[in-house]
Amino acid sequence: MADQQHFQQAISEGYTCKGESVKIGRGMLNGEVVAGADVHLPLKTMNRHGLIAGATGTGKTKTLQMISEYLSDNSIPVLLMDIKGDLSGIAAAGGSNDKIQDRCTKLEITYQPQAFPAELLTLSDEKGARLRATVSEFGPILLSKILGLNDTQAGLVSMIFKYCDDHQMPLLNLKDFTKVLQYIGNEGKKELEKDYGKISTTSTGTILRKVVELQQQGADIFFGEPSFEVADLMRINDEGRGMVNILRVTDMQNRPKLFSTFMLQLLAELYASCPEEGDLDKPKLVMFIDEAHLVFSEATDALLDQLETVIKLIRSKGIGIFFCTQNPQDIPAPILSQLGMKIQHALRAFTAADRKTIKQAAENFPETKFYDTDELLTQLGIGEALVTLLNEKGIPTPLVHTLLACPRSRMDVLSDAEINAIVSHSKLSAKYDREIDSKSAYEILTAKLQEAKERSQEETRPAAKAAREESFFDNPIVRQAGRTAASVLTRSLLGALGLGGSTKRSRSKSLW
Repeated sequence: MADQQHFQQAISEGYTCKGESVKIGRGMLNGEVVAGADVHLPLKTMNRHGLIAGATGTGKTKTLQMISEYLSDNSIPVLLMDIKGDLSGIAAAGGSNDKIQDRCTKLEITYQPQAFPAELLTLSDEKGARLRATVSEFGPILLSKILGLNDTQAGLVSMIFKYCDDHQMPLLNLKDFTKVLQYIGNEGKKELEKDYGKISTTSTGTILRKVVELQQQGADIFFGEPSFEVADLMRINDEGRGMVNILRVTDMQNRPKLFSTFMLQLLAELYASCPEEGDLDKPKLVMFIDEAHLVFSEATDALLDQLETVIKLIRSKGIGIFFCTQNPQDIPAPILSQLGMKIQHALRAFTAADRKTIKQAAENFPETKFYDTDELLTQLGIGEALVTLLNEKGIPTPLVHTLLACPRSRMDVLSDAEINAIVSHSKLSAKYDREIDSKSAYEILTAKLQEAKERSQEETRPAAKAAREESFFDNPIVRQAGRTAASVLTRSLLGALGLGGSTKRSRSKSLW
């Protein structure tokens, strides 16, 4: 009993917040829920990023769903990356059962099923508002990093952007970029080398192959207009609740390059467009990236460096990023060190490699005298997790074995009819579901090449005619035929004038 009192006091003091906070669960000791050991999540530090990890089936996806609901309640917009397709249920009210009621009793909370205001977004042809961006918005540096180019090739990409800017040729999609690449490698090479420097044909070929590789993963559907405005992710509904934006990317698991490309562009756009805010009382937007290993699985070193930089800096813009993955080691160490909040669900130790992973995960948590962290990580039940946060002063809170609250929305997917209803009433779908094909670099260069071709044909037509005539009369057979015809014509004229005839006849006439 003394241990429980000491534990309750330590947790209560460690998780008491002066500002706004939400209760996400209650501490446990020796497998029992301890009354009064409430675990509060301070909203002020939700821009410090976080990690939700655990083996399959341990409840980590429902944890991020539950936290998203509390954020929406407190007027904080949320962006959910729905990789598995099981987060759309947040738009519908949940249902109660004995297990839920038992959990709520232990946590001393009231379960009230609720639906939350949601928008469905998509990168592909799934139902929802389409997210697009133009090549110009990516810029030469970001595009070069995504394509994995060296310094020489990246310099050529910068030259292409400069040339297009100077000649008012918008780069809207990959078709535009490819057309310019082909142009500078052939017809326009002399023009560009005159104004911008030498161009390597090898470099243009390499860049073109990299673009084709990106297209093979379906990147064409992401580039184009209308371009998505990140401000639309930060909306509050008429009731004062934050919108829950669900990006349905269930078809991205086999296209990690496209997914990481989208993530980096979105983060870069958020960072560029949002003003410096410092430490707000609560964040302007919180992003949850489910199955986060897809962001890093095929990312180049340059791309990882860029991600690390953006994650470090975007905190001051009032934006929090939370990675949800099975294994904490899926997150690169430099990025993992930036994650202030950690919610670790159970890990499974089936192999020696698994045991090593568990030991590494335990070393990432604050030391505690209440638990054997290594052992406890394999014994956590569904909906239980080891939790440590950052308090309002930015200091890590005590590590606590927590029985987590359950979502109040549906813990299942929406039906097709429910999805259609959300999309049909969505302002974002009406705004972004139309594709615009504006006049851009492809059309401008195509017209320029066609004009040059027609002008060349006009210039060569008189010369070709003269050449044909000259070659005709230079032919020996033609010249001989011409002489014969001239002789016959001359004789005929002389005969008509009475001056023709044979020599003998002329002589006989003179004798008379």
